[in-house]
Amino acid sequence: MLVTGLSGAGKSTVLRALEDLGWETVDNLPLRLLRPLLATPDGTGEGDAARPLAIGVDSRTRGFSADAIVRAIKQLRENAGIPLATLFVDCAGSELERRYSETRRRHPLAEDRPASDGIAREREMLDPLRRWSDQIIDSTGFSTNDLQQEVRRRFGDDERAQMVVSVMSFGFARGLPRNADLVFDVRFLRNPHWVTELRDGTGLDGDVAAHVMGDTAYAQAMTEIEALLTTLLPRYAAEGKSYLVIAVGCTGGRHRSVHVAERLAAHIRALDHAPTVIHRDLTTKTQESLEGRPPNA
Repeated sequence: MLVTGLSGAGKSTVLRALEDLGWETVDNLPLRLLRPLLATPDGTGEGDAARPLAIGVDSRTRGFSADAIVRAIKQLRENAGIPLATLFVDCAGSELERRYSETRRRHPLAEDRPASDGIAREREMLDPLRRWSDQIIDSTGFSTNDLQQEVRRRFGDDERAQMVVSVMSFGFARGLPRNADLVFDVRFLRNPHWVTELRDGTGLDGDVAAHVMGDTAYAQAMTEIEALLTTLLPRYAAEGKSYLVIAVGCTGGRHRSVHVAERLAAHIRALDHAPTVIHRDLTTKTQESLEGRPPNA
């Protein structure tokens, strides 16, 4: 797909959004290289061969000519059989003037004149491409995030676009995960470490899990945490978040956090996600010095 449009309308934002969706993107490709690029064989791997290609061109592109681009698209479609679509990113002149004023950037076609002159000149240059384009996005009333969402709506592949969710258990005694987006502290639950026969086990063991689940606060707390995740996950996905890391911490990272992380992962699977589960501190040795004082001591 050829991605073009007025300077400041959001072409670069569109290309970044497509890249996040798994497209291969090339921006400001000299027009003489368009045909050689499209003639390049796909990668040998299945993933490479399946990736769609987006090529960004605008008035700053070397050798730019809207009429020449339209002719090239016709030839590539008819003679080479290449399914080349065109997306034009448009925007009202008043909004473009506002954007250039706020960013204090100069319009590429009006280095020493008002931005309105460059906008008018560029609109005239690009008119043949706009009329030829298969799709048009008008970004006048869009924020950057709105434009990204519109691209995901039009071109998102459900498999590629799905947010990647990770659930991690950890021990506070060994530090917070630096990449965590949500952190749940489950140290309010009773600690299996202080039960001699459970100390060397982990939250993956049935008897350890039963001990944690027997806490009087467990059922209500899990219900409320799961309800919160049910609300938040689709909202994060709608905002275009690519990766979400949910961290669950207890003191040592071997008992309570491990069990709760597994339960939350099961809940997230029921929400049609496929979370990766990581138990960061599961293999560390138990240390009483890290666990603090036993209850009622």
